[in-house]
Amino acid sequence: MAAGKPSDLRLSRGTAVADRIAALDPETEFETMARLLYAYEFSWDIERALEFALFRTYAVPAISGLLSSTREFETRPRKRYDDTELILCEPMEHGLESDRGRRAIGRMNAMHDRYRIVNADMLYVLSTFVCEPIRWLDRFGRRPMTAPERRAWFLYYRGLGQRMGIADIPHDLDEMERYNVAYEAQHFRYADTNRRIGEATRDLLLGFYLPRRLVPIGRPAVHAFLDPPLRKAMGFPPAPILLRNAMWAALRIRARLLRILPLRRRPRLLTQLPRPTYPGGYEIERLGTFRSK
Repeated sequence: MAAGKPSDLRLSRGTAVADRIAALDPETEFETMARLLYAYEFSWDIERALEFALFRTYAVPAISGLLSSTREFETRPRKRYDDTELILCEPMEHGLESDRGRRAIGRMNAMHDRYRIVNADMLYVLSTFVCEPIRWLDRFGRRPMTAPERRAWFLYYRGLGQRMGIADIPHDLDEMERYNVAYEAQHFRYADTNRRIGEATRDLLLGFYLPRRLVPIGRPAVHAFLDPPLRKAMGFPPAPILLRNAMWAALRIRARLLRILPLRRRPRLLTQLPRPTYPGGYEIERLGTFRSK
C-alpha cells in the first residue's frame, strides 16, 4: 500500500513553495527541493514531461527491442505504465534512503539485472529524466526552473542513478545535457519495435483523456509534441502545422493563467492516485516483471 505524506512536504500556513525551495541548499538538500518541485510547484508539468521522457527512450532500437521482448507493452500497457511510475515515484516521495525508496530501487534493480543492459543505454534513460522536465518547463511551464532548482533536480537523479549502479554519470547538468543530445544523435533510428512500443504508449496516454473510440482522432495531438528525429525514429507521421501551433499555444496560455491563479497548497502524490490496475493498493515487491516459472 502507498504510505502517507512525507513530513518535508507539509507546508506551514502562509508559506509559498517557491520561497521554501529558495531557502534550501541544492548541494545538501536536493532531495527535498526535487520533492517540492514534483509534488507542488510543477506537479502536472513534471508528470507530462516524464511521460515524454520515457517516450523518447523508445526511439532507441536496443531499448524498444528489450521492452518488446517482455510483451508487457502489447499485453498489459496500463500495468507497465503504472508499475514504472510507482517505482520511480516511491523514492521521489519518500527519499532515496527511506525504506520505501530503497525497496523500490531494489525492485527496479532486480528487474534490470535479468537483462544485459549496456551502461550507455541506462545512462541515457537517466538523462531523459533530468533533461526533459527542464526543457518542458522552459517551453510550457508557468516559469522555468531556477539555476538552484536545476542543480537539485540533476543531483537527485544522479543519486538515483548511483543507486542503480549506473557508471560514468556526469558531474553537472551541462555535461548530462551534452551526453543526452549526443546519444540521441547516434542512436535514434527507426525500428519496428520503436513503432509498436510507441503506439501502445501513445494510445494508452490518450486513453486517459479520450474515450477509446476517439483515440485515433487524438493521435496527431501527441505527434505535435514530437521533434522530427524522434517522430521519424517512431515511424509516426508529422502533425498538421496548424494543430501543432494550436497545441503549443494552448499550453502557453495555460502557463499564463497559472501565473495569476492561486498556487497549489496540497501535494499531488502520484503514488496516492487511484489506479484501476491496483484498486486495493499495491505492494512494492510485486511491481514490475518477474521471471517466468
